[in-house]
Amino acid sequence: MAPYLAGLALAALSCGSLGRMNTPVSPSNGKKRASVGAPRPTAVNDAALGPLRVTKWRFDNGLQAILLPDPAATSVSYLTWFRVGSRHEQTGDTGLAHLFEHLMFTQTKGANNRGDFDTRMEEVGANSNAMTYYDFTAYIDNVPPDALPLAVELEADRMTNLALGDKQVQIERNVVIEERLSSVEDSVDGLLDEILYRQAFRNHPYRFPVIGLMEDIKGITTAKAMRFYKTHYAPNNAVIVVAGRFDPDAVLTSIADHYGALPASDRLPVDEIKPERAPIAESRSEIVRPVPADRFVVGYAAPALGDADRAAYEVLDQILTAGPSSRLYQRLVVDAAIASSVHGDVAATKDPGLYALWVQMVKGHEAAAAQAVIDEEIARLLARPVGAPDLAKAKNHLETAFWAGLASSEGKAEHLGQFEISAGDYRTLLGRADEYARVTGEDVLRVARKYLGTPARSLVIAKSRDTPKPRDPS
Repeated sequence: MAPYLAGLALAALSCGSLGRMNTPVSPSNGKKRASVGAPRPTAVNDAALGPLRVTKWRFDNGLQAILLPDPAATSVSYLTWFRVGSRHEQTGDTGLAHLFEHLMFTQTKGANNRGDFDTRMEEVGANSNAMTYYDFTAYIDNVPPDALPLAVELEADRMTNLALGDKQVQIERNVVIEERLSSVEDSVDGLLDEILYRQAFRNHPYRFPVIGLMEDIKGITTAKAMRFYKTHYAPNNAVIVVAGRFDPDAVLTSIADHYGALPASDRLPVDEIKPERAPIAESRSEIVRPVPADRFVVGYAAPALGDADRAAYEVLDQILTAGPSSRLYQRLVVDAAIASSVHGDVAATKDPGLYALWVQMVKGHEAAAAQAVIDEEIARLLARPVGAPDLAKAKNHLETAFWAGLASSEGKAEHLGQFEISAGDYRTLLGRADEYARVTGEDVLRVARKYLGTPARSLVIAKSRDTPKPRDPS
């Protein structure tokens, strides 16, 4: 499994023969084929993604399925999204969501051997992965079209039949402990990111790191893991997204056959998490690490992925940090030569999150010099609308990146699932490119004033051990 990536746009913690395309089943007519006795899905909606058609279905046990058949594709991406991430954890019980990213690849009750899932998928030329984020955990299967029925079978099996014994929990818990050591304790960026969120959020669970806190990870027991699994891993907490070359009618039948009888969870907690605008004041921390020069991250309040301000805010980020011609790169790296890199990240979260600016200083220059430049450029955004050339460049870059992200079947499935979970509706994704195109200079001015127009920020600096300490003025 891939390492986790906390705070990136679609990022997270992670660990054959071509079938004939049949005519897609239209959700508007309500007709679908299913094997005798299998629960039939209900059509929810459909929408266009360029020349392709997306359909959404709901099964009686609460399972949802989003299908995007693409006759030009050569493979299929089958993603299972669970509405559980670090956002759904409690003080003292962090790290469970990410641990399950590992546990789900161990063994189900009917499997012969540990790792049977990976073995069977690899035998048919498929590959699997997973990712954990603040708002979700997702399991990714990229398969040849003729192997799609196997992915459906195996994913349905591990949704409710995971063999959670003491040995499995202990082994994977130790793996995560090592992962945390390498990705946080021994990683400058990992530690900066964790402190950034911890000091920005006072109440919201976004203050918890996606990987979990070390003391909580060490305290995970088999009983805790089983309780978490029985609560969150159920069809009524899941969304299946399928994109690529497949027959949607056959896939609906297969999903109905394998998932239709799975019981819904009656333990799902009511989502009573209150959104929190963070930070609400200025906070600052410094750590000493083996860095060649100051490295720092500063976080500002940012809108959620599905917020009406989101498109304009992403344009704002592009103007500041996207590429060598962006304002901050020009000021910090090219003109003043006090930094070697600068980049921005608007967290793709369900609730309001953070806009993080990352800067690596050049030896001999301290973070304060770059922060002064950042403040100047933010003041410039607050003073007047962005000019037409800067605006057009930012929008073109965003739109190009948007369509590039949807070029592959996996990219389509990832983005559809991300928007369904974190923006509340996959159809928000389908209109995002048009939203970028409609952003005006006045829109950028408005969101800059709304989110960056106060002194509130969360700043964390990693300083070199060789940096001289300031003398005591006394």
